[in-house]
Amino acid sequence: MPTITATATPSEICLNESSDLMVSSDITGTTFSWSNGLGTNPNVTVSPTTTTTYSVTGTTNEGCTGTAEVTVTVHPLPTITATATPVEICLGASAELTASSDITGTTFNWSNSLGVNPTVTVNPTTSTTYTVTGTTLEGCTGTAEVTVTVHPLPTITATATPVEICLGASAELTASSDITGTTFNWSDGLASNSTVTVSPTATTTYLVTGTTLEGCTGTAEVTVTVHPLPTITASAYPVEICLGESTELTASSDITGTTFEWGGSLGAGATKTISPTSTTTYTVTGTTAEGCTGTAEVTVTVHPLPTITASATPSEICLGEVQN
Repeated sequence: MPTITATATPSEICLNESSDLMVSSDITGTTFSWSNGLGTNPNVTVSPTTTTTYSVTGTTNEGCTGTAEVTVTVHPLPTITATATPVEICLGASAELTASSDITGTTFNWSNSLGVNPTVTVNPTTSTTYTVTGTTLEGCTGTAEVTVTVHPLPTITATATPVEICLGASAELTASSDITGTTFNWSDGLASNSTVTVSPTATTTYLVTGTTLEGCTGTAEVTVTVHPLPTITASAYPVEICLGESTELTASSDITGTTFEWGGSLGAGATKTISPTSTTTYTVTGTTAEGCTGTAEVTVTVHPLPTITASATPSEICLGEVQN
């Protein structure tokens, strides 16, 4: 009787892999016949989908037979799952990637040099697809992919028109974004409109936050400079005159560089000499270098000249007489 020996290389495979079956005999000239319809070659390749035992029969030239069996063990492929939390992020934020398997003991290896932990943290700057490979204790592998979508941050621009105002005036603040659909929220309790009107009493910096439809935010600042109004003083010296006399009007301001313009036809200048014919009130407007204005008034009182009458009684006398 021939001694038949059957081997499988490798004897354990992962699903979808193959194994080479080999048979030998201690008697020269032995022919072989495999089960499972594998044929008569001493060497055959198999790709079983489950663990399978193969039988081979060897027959000598004299018709004597012997059999042998060999088992190919098939290990399942792991089903790998990859998730991202959150799956969408804003530029600069991070996401946590998690890999899992349906087979206990599976180890993991991430692409992009992320390492072998089942959970890793990523900070991509653009939308990125990550691949993770899971390997079972038997060396069988499966892969999964997960994509982290990265949304850009909006570039927010804030402007003020005008950027400099006088106390009591207003400015219009406008916010814009390079991303359509961005909404805006202003500091200082202002409305959430893209355009708001402000009337600050002192130089103020306003902050606006823009939020995209994906929840990504950007900020911008704009400063409105508030210039004070000048306090204008007008005086006349003397403040009371007789008809035909003149007086000097003088304007002054608490802000250096203020220019003055008098009402009527007096024109510009801090000092004016006038000769009114009746009591008159004069108005002067002071304008600072920033264009802020203030006014003041001064009244010059004009007193009339007296009308003098002289008489003599009698109007004619003789030489030597005395007139009473």
